[in-house]
Order: sequence, then structure tokens, then C-alpha cells
Amino acid sequence: MQYFDYIISHYGWQGTSLAAVALVLFFVQLYYYIGAYGRISSFRNSRRKKILTSEPPISVIVPIFSEDYSYLDRLPLLLSQQYASTFEVVLVYVGRDTDYYDELTRQRLLYPNLSVTKIEFNPRFPISVKMALNVGIKSARNEHIVITTTSAVPASEQWLAMMGKGFMRGDIVLGYTAIEATEGLTNYIMRMSRLQCSLYWLAAAVNKQTFKGSRNNFGFTKSIYFAAKGFTHLNMNIGEEDLFIQRIAKRNNVSVALVPKATMIEHPWGGFKWWISELRHYGSAYAFYPIGARNRIEWDLGSQVLLFVTLLAMIILLPLELKLAALALMLLRYLVVIMRIRSVAKRVGEKGVALRYFLFDLFNPILMLCVRVSLIKRDSTVWR
Repeated sequence: MQYFDYIISHYGWQGTSLAAVALVLFFVQLYYYIGAYGRISSFRNSRRKKILTSEPPISVIVPIFSEDYSYLDRLPLLLSQQYASTFEVVLVYVGRDTDYYDELTRQRLLYPNLSVTKIEFNPRFPISVKMALNVGIKSARNEHIVITTTSAVPASEQWLAMMGKGFMRGDIVLGYTAIEATEGLTNYIMRMSRLQCSLYWLAAAVNKQTFKGSRNNFGFTKSIYFAAKGFTHLNMNIGEEDLFIQRIAKRNNVSVALVPKATMIEHPWGGFKWWISELRHYGSAYAFYPIGARNRIEWDLGSQVLLFVTLLAMIILLPLELKLAALALMLLRYLVVIMRIRSVAKRVGEKGVALRYFLFDLFNPILMLCVRVSLIKRDSTVWR
């Protein structure tokens, strides 16, 4: 008690309170990066009970909404996967370009496991991604479905094998999608933003509280899909990887493929402006997430911002010894964060994380604030 009185008399109520708040926020951050996100690093899908004795036949569904001829060069990466069982790739082309459709079907001469379905484009009756996927799922020959997009390619020839092994331990399989690495700080920020956003749903999934997956890399069984009567939120052009997953996910039916070979690589179609628009577009589903999931995300970002502000105030206002203590807390937090980020990045195959991560660590709260502010205005491309 006398020691506490000495602290109050020496630093005042204001200084003592500031230091106490900083400590509380510091331990909140430690909880996230040592406790919550630590489960990602230590997770082993092999500990889950098997529900199948071998990899099942799989149908990979890919909706196509543009005449992207460059995808014809990327398509063999999907069709030439090394998989112990049989698999097919079902392309669902929504358009009116006969030449492009012919090019797609011509690939069947080289790859008999390719199936192509065409939905005629009609501007009066626009087809959503969910409608195209529904057609693909219904036409698929196999019970186990994996969904990806034309913007992503497998990181390895064993990608489908890793997803198949996931199905041996769950009816829903979630995989990570990285942003393709190129030169420049902007690309680095986008890659780290993808990794940071993925921390939230990966930590929840390995803790049996699944609320999201990656739209380029997830799968489920036909039985679950039809039991749920198809995709949910049909008035939205988004939500198949999160709002639908929230409906069908249970505590014991989700398998997480956390190995670099199970990762998909997404091509960035622009720079920072494109990335903001992507976060804003798909972030429109955030308001429909479970309150628990939103609270966990908000507490992480909020405690980080408040900790930075509190430590900065300590450095400016308090005596030298507390300035040094504030700097020590800031450095210790960063060391914990970078160690956790590196361990998670290793699990999903992200490389070159550590060198510039302090820039992203400072910039990310501003980025998220910009996205939240942009969501105040309704995104017309989301709603049907």
C-alpha cells in the first residue's frame, strides 16, 4: 500500500492511470498474438478424427464471367493436379462470346477431366456468382465440391491433394489464399493485409468457431449444400465464402488445410485503389457476421490503436523512466507480433514477411479505418 502511495505521489493519478491503461492494453494484445493466433501455428488437422479412409473424388467449380484468354494459360495448373483419386474441373461460363466458349471446350481434347457449362448472358436477367456456382454444383459428378475463381491458381501440384485430405476429416474444408508477390511496397501492404484479415477467420476456424473462409479456396459436400437449400443471402452478390459458411459450419465438421501446398495464389488486378475496393466490396458482408466474431476483430484493432496512442502519450508527457518503459512495451509487443506473424506465414507459405512488417503494423489500423468509413456509403455492386 505504501509502495502504491509512493507511485501516486511521484507520478500523479494521471501518470499512474496512463501507465495502468497501457499495461492492460498490452496484455490484451498479448492475448491475441500469443493465445488466439497462437492456435493457428500449433494447429494440426491430423489430430481430427477421420470420417473417410481415403481422399474422395472431387469436383472443382470455377465460375467465369469475362473473356479472359490469359486464364487459358493458367487453367492447366488446375487440370494437372496430382491427386490420388479422380477429380474433374467444372467451368461455368457466363457470357455470349462463342469463340471464347469454343476455346474453353477445346481444352477437353487435352484434359478429359474438364467439363464446360455455358449460361447465356442476358443484361435483363443478370446472373450472379451464386447462380453460376449453383449450376456448377448441380452438374458436378462428385459429392465433394471445391470452389475457386479465375483470378487464383494453385501454389503447388499437390493443392487438390491437400484439400482432399481435408475432406477425410471434415465435410467443409477451408484453405488460404495469398496475394501474388510482386515488387513494391504497395504489393507488400496488400499481401500483409490479406494475411492479417485471414488471421481472424483462421483463428476462429481452428477454435471451432468458423465464420468465414477464402472465396478462392474452400469446399463442402453436396449433401450439406442441398440440406441448406443452396446459398443464402440471394439478394447479395457476395457471401458464399462467409455468410453461407456461417450457416452450414458446425463445431466438428470444418477441416482447415494449413500447409503451404494447400494455398491458392490470387493475381492482383490493380494497385492500392483496387485493394481498397476489394476490401470494401467483400467487407459489405461484415455487418451480418456473428457479434462474437465482430467483437474479436474490433478488440484486436481497437486495443492496438489505443495502445499506440497511450504509449505515445507516455513518451510525450511522463518522466524519463516511464518513457523508457513505454518504448520497452512497444518493442516487446512488436517482437511478439512479428514472431507470431512469421510462424503463421510459414504455415500458409507466405515469404518475405519480417523485414518491412513494422510499416504494415503502423499502417493497418489506418487502412481498416478507411475501409470502415467507405462502408458507410452502400456499395451498389453488392446488392441485387
